[in-house]
Amino acid sequence: MEQKQDVNPLNNWTLIIIACLTLGLAPFTPEPHIVGKIRWVWGGAHGMAFIDWFDLVMHGTPFILLIRLVIITLLNKKK
Repeated sequence: MEQKQDVNPLNNWTLIIIACLTLGLAPFTPEPHIVGKIRWVWGGAHGMAFIDWFDLVMHGTPFILLIRLVIITLLNKKK
């Protein structure tokens, strides 16, 4: 029997990894943008405007999706 392929893009490893490496880390120099935003939040987020929070969400979403996909995969392997 053939296995059905999951066509949901949120469960596509290739798409999620490419999103993490491009959108998640861009711009790459002098450090990945998401790293700077996380440091800013970790330091108390003083002076962060709405656009900065939106930027954090935009650059962080691929990593959230990657964590979600890892958890789903691990839970399905336990079954």
